[in-house]
Amino acid sequence: MGRSTADGVTLLVVGSANADLVVRVDRHPAPGETVLGTSGVAVHAGGKGANQAVAAGRLGARVGFCGRVGADAYGERLTAELRSAAVDTTALGTEETVPTGIALITVAADGENAIVVVPGANTALTAAEVTAAVGPAVRVVSAQCEVPMDAVRAAARAAERHGARLVLNPSPPEAVRDDAESGQLLSCADPLVVNEHEMRVLLGAASAAEADPRDLLRLGVRSAVVTMGGAGVTVVERQDVSEDVREDVSGDVRAGVRENVRADAEPPWGRTTRLPAVPVEVVDTTGAGDAFTGALAWRLAEGDGLVEAAGWAVRVGAAAVGESGAQLSSTACGKLLAESEGGRGPGGKPAQESAPAAVPGPASGPAPASGPAPDPEPGTEEPPA
Repeated sequence: MGRSTADGVTLLVVGSANADLVVRVDRHPAPGETVLGTSGVAVHAGGKGANQAVAAGRLGARVGFCGRVGADAYGERLTAELRSAAVDTTALGTEETVPTGIALITVAADGENAIVVVPGANTALTAAEVTAAVGPAVRVVSAQCEVPMDAVRAAARAAERHGARLVLNPSPPEAVRDDAESGQLLSCADPLVVNEHEMRVLLGAASAAEADPRDLLRLGVRSAVVTMGGAGVTVVERQDVSEDVREDVSGDVRAGVRENVRADAEPPWGRTTRLPAVPVEVVDTTGAGDAFTGALAWRLAEGDGLVEAAGWAVRVGAAAVGESGAQLSSTACGKLLAESEGGRGPGGKPAQESAPAAVPGPASGPAPASGPAPDPEPGTEEPPA
């Protein structure tokens, strides 16, 4: 049986911990091709779950981590990294017979990465351990899919039982798409956090043009956050709409924002908010999506609304791509927090926001944010098709 995190933990991250073996290349190889690395192999602490927990911990979250490492040097290093980021490791177990998970990562000259994960000890995490780890003070449980799906589903059930919010990052998305019990899991997601690739897989879309973030609500999720690289972030929240509401594109709404409500369209109804990214010099995109999600979960655990929390997360994701390694550094976190205390505020304001609008059409069956969100000018939300 697992152990509960400390009473003060308000955010519990359930997920993977890996040793990242990183090599830089001029470009990623084509199938069957060999390329030479431009650097030696660097070893970093990683794993989607551990990355999220470290980002949250370094930003000041009261965070615990539930996962598994091997009884080896990599496991000792990962545990030390978590503790150095002020992450509670009470629910981090050690697997005696299976080594710590490893990720083999190549980083191209433009900062884009390609990753192969060998799960190792992550596969030993059990549903019972996850259930026991959710303490009474936990307000948010954040989970990914690099651990067994039984453990992920247990995280969702435990969150529901304790009245906590589930932040679900379905990565790899095939784990959720191919899971016979995915419907119940997705119904607990608030939000579902995906990049464009993950969104396409879950919606069964052949291209980005066929994938609409609003269609994610048709999967049963309560809300969704889609990271779209340089195009920023889209937040979709489920809304209740009165039957007598009609389309409204009048001048009564604030300047530059077009609101649209269609009472004759099919539910579910959703409110869409778009947060812009700003250009940033990309050094390494590894772990940027995890930093984004960790920051998002932290702010939700502190009581922020979803859009406000996403604004914080955009800035944190941008900081992550500006440095090497999968885990957000304490230096980057210090700068972000100092900027907030200096009056810049914790996150970008919404650039585009629509009134509740019906999700158009049936589903068709983190490129991470690339820059921090400034205080943008209002944009325009086009009426749904």
